[in-house]
Amino acid sequence: MPAVATQFNGISVVTKANVYFDGNVTSYTLLLPGGERRTLGLIRQGTFHFNTGAPELMEIVDGTCRVTIDGAAEVSVHAAGSHFKVPGNSGFRIEVESGLCQYICSFLS
Repeated sequence: MPAVATQFNGISVVTKANVYFDGNVTSYTLLLPGGERRTLGLIRQGTFHFNTGAPELMEIVDGTCRVTIDGAAEVSVHAAGSHFKVPGNSGFRIEVESGLCQYICSFLS
């Protein structure tokens, strides 16, 4: 997998933020050429659970998080430059122990 993107060119951004968990998780939707959609966001310190519809690829841009995919026993640690995949119609628990965790979420087909 190539390195985590540091810049997107030729995109549109939905200006209304996606705000979850009382503002502890916030993202913006990016609309890429060809109809692809991603979100770019940050997670504050805490533990949060997300459900998925489509499969997702989560790329960590900055910070560190601990992730448990629904149905899995193991916890994986992800730092800047790493990624994890989440199956569709599933979910995951993500924990940020300190600081912020910044991410890019790609919705896979």
